[in-house]
Amino acid sequence: MEFSINHPLLFVLAGIIVLIVLAQSVFFLLLAWRRGVKMGMEKKKLRRIAVSAAVFTIAPAIAIIISIATLSKDLGLPLPWLRLSVVGSQSYETIAAQNTLSAMGSKLGGGTVLNASAFVTIALVMTISIMVGIWLVPVVAKKMQKGMITMEKRDKKWSDIFNASMFIGMIAAFLGFVFCDFGSIFKGETYGLTPVLVMIVSALTMVLAGLLVRLTKWRWINDYALPVSLVVGMASAIPITAWLGVEPAGEVAAETARLLTTVFC
Repeated sequence: MEFSINHPLLFVLAGIIVLIVLAQSVFFLLLAWRRGVKMGMEKKKLRRIAVSAAVFTIAPAIAIIISIATLSKDLGLPLPWLRLSVVGSQSYETIAAQNTLSAMGSKLGGGTVLNASAFVTIALVMTISIMVGIWLVPVVAKKMQKGMITMEKRDKKWSDIFNASMFIGMIAAFLGFVFCDFGSIFKGETYGLTPVLVMIVSALTMVLAGLLVRLTKWRWINDYALPVSLVVGMASAIPITAWLGVEPAGEVAAETARLLTTVFC
């Protein structure tokens, strides 16, 4: 049987796992509903909360769909669908897949045709590596949390600085994906400017969303700010690419989408 990254069997296997995750979600939803009833909450209010939560989960899901689309070119649909439906994230999945492909002498976004061995290797790296976080949480998370609480009690100011520094450090690491080709401008090339300019467009879109929330008090905009900034950034990649006169706009838009979701997701 010839291997395919979109073989029906892979869809079936991924679908089974996704259904198990969905079943868990329904199970805990029912538990929460029954707990709410026992606490004396009105069913009308519970229904309104459930509907509201369901509606506002659609917006963040758009970013996930974009992530699946950007990874599907090289990895097919089943694997990204599975990874990003369970415990995966675009930033991690991209790095894991890129590092694995680099070891094979290829790169993400290069349209590499994977054989069964390469596909299994990428799937193992993406799956096993991210499980380290699951194993580490019960081992070190409690001690870390205790240390953070102790630091906050001793000096609230330095505790806030430490938290902010860790977050900025994480973002700075991911920004490397955006600026890694920026040096090309010193060689007379402009392709390295595309992800930078698109990131600026996305950032400005996010700032505009924040200003709208402040001016209008429409809190629901917060739920749509991220996916809208991603879509606007992806759309801007096409005219920016045409303006810079580099690779075909479609390819650059796909690559830029990968970079955007790496940074913002």
